[in-house]
This record gives sequence, C-alpha cells and structure tokens, in this order.
Amino acid sequence: MENGFRSRERKSYRVMRMAYDFTIAILLLGMSVIMLFADKLGIEQLAGKDNEFFRYFFGGLCLLYGGFRAYRGFQRD
Repeated sequence: MENGFRSRERKSYRVMRMAYDFTIAILLLGMSVIMLFADKLGIEQLAGKDNEFFRYFFGGLCLLYGGFRAYRGFQRD
C-alpha cells in the first residue's frame, strides 16, 4: 500500500512539474516575441531607439530560457 501511494505521488509531481514548465515556457516565449518584434507589432513603449540593445538582449534571453523550459517539459524522467 505504501508503494502505491509513493508511485501516485511521484506521478502527480511529474504532471505538475510538466504543466509548470509548459506554462513558464509559453509566458517566456510570448515575452520574447513581444520584445523582438515590438517594431512590427506597433508597441510604441518598447519600439524606441534608446533601449533597442536591451530589448533585443532581453528578448534573446527569454527565447533561450523559454526554449529550455519547453525542452524540460517535453523531457521524460
């Protein structure tokens, strides 16, 4: 009986972690799209020339980390 409980507990933890990883990946990838394509999307607050380096740098970081979180969500233990 103890073994069955532990098995269900591990499975529920894996499902929760996978859902968390996918949620964070979607948020980060969405943020990277907004940051990288602010000019084309017409977002005036981000499209200024004074913060262009920061916008591309932060968008690239969000893209990399969001990709990592999506990979981690797809990965099976």
